[in-house]
Amino acid sequence: MLGDFLQRHWRWLAGAAGFLLVLLFLLRQPLADALWPQNSAQQAMAEADAALDRGHLSAGDGSGARELYEAALAMDPDRPGPREGLARVARAALEVAQRETGAGNLSAAHDALRLAGELSAPRAATDAVAARLREREIAAAGLEQLWERADAAYREGRLHGSEDAALPLYRRILRLDPAHLGALRGRDDAIAGLLQEARSHLRAGDLAAAASAIAVAREFDPGHVDLPDTLARMTEERDALVGLAAEALEDGSPERAAGLYQALLAMDPGDDEAREGLLVAGQALARRAERLAAEHRFGEAEAALQQARALAPDDPRLKEVTDRIGAARALQARLGAAQSAEDRRQRVDALLDEIAEAEALDELLEPPGGNAYDRLRIAQMLAPDDPRVRAARARLLDAATTCFERELRRNSLGRAGACLDAWTALGGDEDGPAAARRRLAQRWLAVGDERLAAGELDRAAAALQSARETDPSAPGLAEFGDRLRTASASGG
Repeated sequence: MLGDFLQRHWRWLAGAAGFLLVLLFLLRQPLADALWPQNSAQQAMAEADAALDRGHLSAGDGSGARELYEAALAMDPDRPGPREGLARVARAALEVAQRETGAGNLSAAHDALRLAGELSAPRAATDAVAARLREREIAAAGLEQLWERADAAYREGRLHGSEDAALPLYRRILRLDPAHLGALRGRDDAIAGLLQEARSHLRAGDLAAAASAIAVAREFDPGHVDLPDTLARMTEERDALVGLAAEALEDGSPERAAGLYQALLAMDPGDDEAREGLLVAGQALARRAERLAAEHRFGEAEAALQQARALAPDDPRLKEVTDRIGAARALQARLGAAQSAEDRRQRVDALLDEIAEAEALDELLEPPGGNAYDRLRIAQMLAPDDPRVRAARARLLDAATTCFERELRRNSLGRAGACLDAWTALGGDEDGPAAARRRLAQRWLAVGDERLAAGELDRAAAALQSARETDPSAPGLAEFGDRLRTASASGG
C-alpha cells in the first residue's frame, strides 16, 4: 500500500524535498547565527580587523572598524576581543589626529581626536594632541596679526562697534588662545575704560549713553571687576529718576514726568514701570485738556490732548475726552445765538431746568454735552453772578462728594471714580479731591491684593492699573507691582 502511495505521488514528494533543500540553503546563515552566535561575532571581528588594517576607523554606514567591533561586542558580550579592538581603534585615531595635525589637515585632525575621545583614549595622550592641534590652529589663524590689529584699534580708541574694533578682535584671539596675556590685559583695560565712561555719563545725567556702555561691557566680559559697582550706580540713578517722575506727576507736571520716563526707556526699552508711567502722564494730560476745554480754552485743550495721544495712544479715555471737547465746542457755538439779555436769561432758565433734570438722573458727567456739569459751565458763562447758577454749582458739588463717599462705602470703585471726576471738574478745594484720589487708589490696591491672593493675576493687574490711574503717587504701587510681577513670573 505504501508502495502504491509513493508510486502515485512521487512527483509531489520529490518537489517538496527539493523546496526544503532550497529553503535550508537560503536560511543556512541566519540559522547558524541563531544557533551559534559566536560564529557571527567572529565574522564581525574579522571584518573589523580588516577595516582597522585599512585605516577605515569609523563610518556612518556601519562599515568602519569601530562600528564592527561594537556589533561583535553586542553579539557576544563575554568575548574580550571586541573591547581590545575598540582600544586599538582609539590608539589608531590618536595616531591619525597627530599625523593630520602635522600635515595641517586640521578638520581631519579634529574628527580623529573626537573619535579617540569617544572611545576613552588615554587622557594625557589626547590632551597632548589637542594642545598641538590648538597651536597649529593659532598659527593658521594668524594670531600675531590679529593681536597687532587689536592693539592698534585699542590705541586708536576704537573699542567696539565693528568686527575690526579692539574688543571683537580680543574675543577672536581668546577663542583661539584663552591664555593669551596680551588679549586678556587689553580686554580688561578696554572694558575698564568703557565703564569709566558709563560712570561719567551717569554723573552727567545721560542714562541712555551710560546704559549703552554698560551693555557693551557686559557683552564682552560679564565678570569684569568694575561692573557690579557701575551697575549699582546705574540702579541708584534709575530709581532716582523714577522718584522724580512720580513727584512731577504729583506736582501736576506730566510733561516733565513724561520726559523722565522717556529717559528711562532710552536706558532700557523693556522698562515696564517707565511705560506705565508714560501712560499715567498721558492720562493726566487728557484730564488737563478736559479742564481747559471746560474753560473754553480750546486751543490749549487741543495741544494738551495731542500730547496725551502721543504718550497714551491706546487709552480708551482719550476718545471720551475728545468727545467732551467736541461737545463743549458745539455748546459754545450754540451760545452765539444768545445775544440779548433776554435771550441770555431765557437760556439760563432753560439750562437750570436741564441741570435739575440731569441731577435727578444722576448724570453729573455723562453723557457728554448733555450732563449737569456741561450745562452748568454754559450757565456760568452766561450768568456768572446769578445766585441760582452759584446755588446749582454748590448743589452739584455736594452731590458729587456725597456720591463718591456712598459708592466708596459700597465698594463700587468704578462708580466712585466717576463721582470723583465730577467732584474734580466742579472745582473748589483742591485738597479734597486729592485726598479722595489717594483713598480710592488705596482701595483699588486692597482689591488687587485680594485678587492676587486668590491667584487671579489678570484681575489683580487690572486693579493695579486702576490704582495708578487714580493716583500715580499713591504709596504701595511699586511694591504691589513687584509682587504681581513675581507671581506672574512664577506662574501664579
